[in-house]
Amino acid sequence: MHSTLIVARMEPAHAEDVGALFADFDRTDMPHRMGTRRRQLFLYRGLYFHLQDFDGNDGGTRIEDARTDPRFVRISADLKPFIDAYDPATWRSPADAMATRFYHWDGSA
Repeated sequence: MHSTLIVARMEPAHAEDVGALFADFDRTDMPHRMGTRRRQLFLYRGLYFHLQDFDGNDGGTRIEDARTDPRFVRISADLKPFIDAYDPATWRSPADAMATRFYHWDGSA
């Protein structure tokens, strides 16, 4: 399984709106197309964390392939009023907001 964690800024008052946008998006076939197995959204003191788990190890490739789908473009635009880049000076795409995993343990192995 491949996981990504996007870190950004979000006002706590927007959590319901953002959750609703993803609920609508996840009811489509887009998660399957992207290989998304699980999505979790977290908020901590104005920081937004978007954790996605993907089938296999090609999550990034499948997301890149889906980025031109109108539904992906639409949710990206719909989220803009609610989600701010963690560091606007360096942000060009979601890849610029992805945390780097430096330790992993899996008890199922």
